[in-house]
Amino acid sequence: MFDCILIANRGEIACRVIRTCRRLGIRTVAVYSTADADAQHVRLADEAYPIGGPRPAESYLRGDAIIEVARKAGAQAIHPGYGFLSENTDFARACADAGIVFIGPRPESIDAMGSKAAAKALMETHAVPLVPGYHGADQDPARLALEAERTGFPLMIKAASGGGGKGMRIVRDAASFAEALASAQREAANAFGNTRVILERYVEHPRHIEFQVFGDTQGNVIHLNERECSAQRRYQKVLEETPSPFLDAQRRARMGAAAVAAAQAVNYVGAGTVEFIVAQNGEFFFMEMNTRLQVEHPVTEETLGLDLVEWQLRIASGEPLPLAQEDIRAHGHAIEVRLYAEDPEQNFLPGSGTLRRLVLPRANAHVRLDGGVVEGDTVTIFYDPMIAKLIVHDVDRPSALRRLREALAASSIVGPKSNIAFLERLVRHPAVVEGRIDTGYLDRHLEEFLAGDTQTDPETLFAAATAALLTEEATVQANDRYPGSPWATMDAWRIGHQGKRIVALMEGHVRHEVEVHGYAGHYTLVHAGQRCVISGARLSDTALSARFDDEARRVPLLVSHGRIGVHDEAGQRWTFEQAPAFAYVSSEAASARHVTAPMPGRVVLLKTNVGDTVEEGQELMVMEAMKMELALKAPRAGTIESIHAAQGDFVDADSILIRLRDAD
Repeated sequence: MFDCILIANRGEIACRVIRTCRRLGIRTVAVYSTADADAQHVRLADEAYPIGGPRPAESYLRGDAIIEVARKAGAQAIHPGYGFLSENTDFARACADAGIVFIGPRPESIDAMGSKAAAKALMETHAVPLVPGYHGADQDPARLALEAERTGFPLMIKAASGGGGKGMRIVRDAASFAEALASAQREAANAFGNTRVILERYVEHPRHIEFQVFGDTQGNVIHLNERECSAQRRYQKVLEETPSPFLDAQRRARMGAAAVAAAQAVNYVGAGTVEFIVAQNGEFFFMEMNTRLQVEHPVTEETLGLDLVEWQLRIASGEPLPLAQEDIRAHGHAIEVRLYAEDPEQNFLPGSGTLRRLVLPRANAHVRLDGGVVEGDTVTIFYDPMIAKLIVHDVDRPSALRRLREALAASSIVGPKSNIAFLERLVRHPAVVEGRIDTGYLDRHLEEFLAGDTQTDPETLFAAATAALLTEEATVQANDRYPGSPWATMDAWRIGHQGKRIVALMEGHVRHEVEVHGYAGHYTLVHAGQRCVISGARLSDTALSARFDDEARRVPLLVSHGRIGVHDEAGQRWTFEQAPAFAYVSSEAASARHVTAPMPGRVVLLKTNVGDTVEEGQELMVMEAMKMELALKAPRAGTIESIHAAQGDFVDADSILIRLRDAD
């Protein structure tokens, strides 16, 4: 076993590897960019070294700088995590040339599976089922159009390199093919530096089921069962679980054997994942192999009681696989979701900023948290905006779903917007609960998972107002130097008439004003003609208990930094921001006159010119930010007056990109 390893990554996975190394007594070396000088992986490692600027190309993708640090620190091996250099054959070879062990597969295995096209050709010779399509080297658009017609529609265009949904497009007819191809190639070039694509027949309503495989240097290969990742949005996994609710023992055995055959075809060593598309009738087809550890590996660990990072370390040091195939025994059901800094109501726009408040459930036998940030840290614009992975485990799937709902209800993020409320709706949705979701379900029915224009019920609003009152009263009393003073009492008492206060709560752009009479947990609340008498209200860290018109209720609720998060009886999360009671509130201008950058990023495509007449909602520009493309659309009909950014320009958040004037 190694004495010292370097982790060529950051964030959650770097912290994850460090934890295992510490348990095994292995010294850890971290590397960091200028944006990550105060990051958790830097603080957790035994030592850490700077390697460059904030952008990945300036730091985490600099293999030469990372190897130099490994030499300096005396690291015997490098763990690449996932992403960045984890599937980079040049880096794997450079490690070997430097006499440093790359904790991953052999470079030739990465090469074989790094190209979707080459991987499919190889799988074809090893009797692994493939989806009909084209994966040839001729990438002339005319040839691709011809092969598309031959494959048949609908079909999928996929970037031959990389993964994560980048460079993937569904094409329904021949007329849409050319534009979809150009878009997929442009995204593939930006993400992977390679425009090559493959074409596949699109399997309608497929499931995504992957198998964890492991190989050792003695030639042994086994699988560690499956993970179902069918809950996806734009090909990005949203919820992962094991076992799959779709597979029976016979299907699992057939798919597991195919996964092992795929790994054996490339003499695989280390951790990998063989991914399959599964049709509704149970037919399955090889999709790709990820030659690294996957983000969702914790669900496999929870059901098998294994540490897959430890397996990686032992195999990389030359040890055989710790278990044989017949020794693999699964127990219970595990589910993982990822908490992201993003705004689901704004097309999942990634966010950034300081985590002013981060409340997560306490880890226990049923709840696991893998994260790379803590309260007070910053989610930067340069990397993936994941805050933490939340993993639950219980005896069966219904029990695990209940654990997940409870854990999400106990979570709160103040700072950048998050996807917690979206995940809560997801895990309660019938398609998820009944295990009948497919890879396109979320995109087809996204409105069912978003808050939209749902009206807040009065009891939820009154609960939020009560929490605001109790918090305000407690703050005034705590800060008053003379607690016996009548001025420390917030009962709004007036000579000659009953006192009244106003609690103003913002729900998005909607302002609610609640009229309040009373004090110290006993209030009469009035809003929009509805009245509620609150009695005996008490506020804890996680809930409000009170009598609402003499009916006792316990309302799950979190208060932090002027934000109040409330769960109603159906498990719906509502978020309110306290606002000044007396303030002029202007309505949003009906005639917006410019398009601004929603976040820092790079302009990749201009789709309009000065003088063009555009319609409301028309796509004007495409930006790339935080590993995704953002389409910027016209806020109203009008004429393009001026354009303030060119293709390839980097722009700051909120900078004006396009100005509009009324159409002539």
